[in-house]
Amino acid sequence: MSDQDLLPLILVDDEEHIRLAAGQTLELGGYDVTTLETAEQALNIITADWPGVLITDINLPGIDGLELMKKVVALDSTLPVILITGHGDISMAVGAMRDGAYDFIEKPFSSELLLDVVRRAVEKRNLIIENRRLKQELEAQSAPGPRIIGNTAIIAQVRGLVHAVADTPADILILGETGTGKDLMARYIHEHSNRRDQNFVAINCGAVPENLIESELFGHEKGSFTDAKARRIGKFEHANNGTLFLDEIESMPMTLQIKLLRVLEERAIERLGSNESIPLNIRVIAATKVDLKEAAAHGDFREDLYYRLNVVRVDIPALRERREDIAMLFQHFALIASSQYGREVPMLSPERMHSLVATHDWPGNVRELRNLAERYVLLGESCTFDFENKPITDASTRGASTLPDKVDQFESMLIQAELARCGGSIKETLISLGLPRKTLYDKMKKYGLDKKDFK
Repeated sequence: MSDQDLLPLILVDDEEHIRLAAGQTLELGGYDVTTLETAEQALNIITADWPGVLITDINLPGIDGLELMKKVVALDSTLPVILITGHGDISMAVGAMRDGAYDFIEKPFSSELLLDVVRRAVEKRNLIIENRRLKQELEAQSAPGPRIIGNTAIIAQVRGLVHAVADTPADILILGETGTGKDLMARYIHEHSNRRDQNFVAINCGAVPENLIESELFGHEKGSFTDAKARRIGKFEHANNGTLFLDEIESMPMTLQIKLLRVLEERAIERLGSNESIPLNIRVIAATKVDLKEAAAHGDFREDLYYRLNVVRVDIPALRERREDIAMLFQHFALIASSQYGREVPMLSPERMHSLVATHDWPGNVRELRNLAERYVLLGESCTFDFENKPITDASTRGASTLPDKVDQFESMLIQAELARCGGSIKETLISLGLPRKTLYDKMKKYGLDKKDFK
């Protein structure tokens, strides 16, 4: 069965015997076909991003086949529409091809003719979809900033939330363990927002001495303190019209938290040594590795500032909570390291992939995985995975507690390893694993795998 056979077909004909016979022919030909009696039923299924091929009789009750074709082509001008014509409809069908129909079949038609026309239409549709995918991939690859990599449900939810709020002016609080990529997430939000052409300004609240952080954030006027020999623009002002990222916000001194709260509420600042209020059009993204609500309860963080920052909260999952993404992430980092160091990416054995996915808790999260991928590219097989054969300490975070869960996890890991080794080639992967094409596609769909992520 070929790749294009997996595309859905819709067959519309009000004559039951034709509908059943043609539907059975297409099913025996290996196609996924839905047979319908009316155009209205088809329009309930076909959307602008529907990936299949439409086969429809011209003479239908209600909306006829030509009107159905016009409505479908208006949704997607590249969607192939095959018309079934009766005696005397040939001139009408030829005219319809000028208006966007792919081809027509005259009744009575043979099974061979139907399959041949459908095969060509599906091949064309498959090519169009592949070109669209490549275009989208190119746009994604050429877009500035980092990518959110992963197919697990938990990371898909994060991606969906970020895209939903990226263009809004709402402040955002990012919560995640060390190494989960909070800084990359902040930049991703900025680069995918309508502020992308303005400044992204980052400051680590825990890395700046307490006596300097106020000047760093708000700036100062000449002579405002002993070493202020000239006016200085602070981070807030420099980020005006863009995004200010406050990393390790939990480290901000309590006295400065009061001033930050005022800035967030008034959207204005005053430089040190000045009484002039400077209005700001700014988005603030704060990041923390601690529960700020709990910190506020212990008096270590201002509760009012917590609620003001927590307009939108993005929780980045720990790597142990999305183990199915580990193989894809490792391949991504290995390819980057390969380009950086001018080395080939060594083939990762299924046993080593199992070590990555199933025998380590990843306390350093994505950063730890990236460092390991770089070492592996540099050292090859001599690179030791020092966590090999160590049991996972927290059974509650395994994500695969029952035997079927563990079997699924191991199967997903093996498929990912082969896809990575084969550079995303479906043909090479199915040969290596000894699987029929449809079985491989079904399993990839089950585990949310896409071949383009392994190229």
